[in-house]
Amino acid sequence: MQIDRQKKFNKLFPKALSWRKSQMISALFDAKINNWMSVSSLPNDLRKKMTDSIPWMSVTQNELYESRDKQTHKALLALTDGNIIETVLMKNKREQFSVCVSSQVGCAMGCIFCATGQIGLKRNLTTDEIVDQLRFWQYFLRDYKINDRISNIVIMGMGEPLANYENVKTAIEQWLKYTDIGANHITVSTVGILAYLNKILTDKNWPPVRVAISLHSANETTRKKIVPTTGNDYLHQLSQWAKKYLETKGANKRHLTFEYVLLSDINDSTLDAKMLGNFAAAIGHVKINLIPFNNVLGKNLQRSQTADQFATIVKKYGITTTIRQSAGQDIMAACGQLSGKKNKVG
Repeated sequence: MQIDRQKKFNKLFPKALSWRKSQMISALFDAKINNWMSVSSLPNDLRKKMTDSIPWMSVTQNELYESRDKQTHKALLALTDGNIIETVLMKNKREQFSVCVSSQVGCAMGCIFCATGQIGLKRNLTTDEIVDQLRFWQYFLRDYKINDRISNIVIMGMGEPLANYENVKTAIEQWLKYTDIGANHITVSTVGILAYLNKILTDKNWPPVRVAISLHSANETTRKKIVPTTGNDYLHQLSQWAKKYLETKGANKRHLTFEYVLLSDINDSTLDAKMLGNFAAAIGHVKINLIPFNNVLGKNLQRSQTADQFATIVKKYGITTTIRQSAGQDIMAACGQLSGKKNKVG
């Protein structure tokens, strides 16, 4: 049975005022509190009812891994229905932490380089299951007496976030309201389903977070090979969407990012780099994040050896281009490696 704390609260206390509901959610993000009975801002009788009826956490630790350099941790979390998801805690450039959050059990997109896609889609995560991945790491830092704060959230774990639009949106709203993590430090990474991208354009309540599109090629044929769910005329439509997004939602600190996994002899040639540079330059204020391919069991793919040259070519088009430093490969926690299974790591 999946948990929805707000629905349970509304059913249990139908006449409760909105500020009381806000107290309940706020308490969840206080790492010093472990259960409803410890929420001193709530009346004692209410705390007892909530303890009996509303679970404090929707996820429980199944496995926990630490990278050799101790900069990355990966958790396999069990859901109440027995499914397993993965979430990652990473040291970032600010010497603080970023949390990588999953949005689905499995994924239906089928990207050829990604372990999650081999599972297929089992179901969407609830808002609580998304939110509680951050809470899990807040408790982890508390328990291990690690004082550095979580400064960033990236929704780029298992699943396609925009295919779980409402639950992801509500989770982001809770993070923005009840934590000190700002909108410019939350990124939604999507394979770029046009119907949902267009929904963002018309959604006045879509939170002002960053959006990263998993592009992987500026050639239609190659893109379809890498992302089999790509529709016809996709790149043209994506380009038109991106221009509208930058006009209506864009800001200096809320740029649009294109993510690009470099695969040897598939999308890493000089021509591929020129096509990417042209595509991005025609849109405007975008950034390119080149991602080295990380080994995935059963995938007959190779990491490109031309990342630096590729980046140099793209930069000539006036595009800010970075190469992501993969973290946690030894514990199968890097981009594309999350599978929801116990891994042989180390």
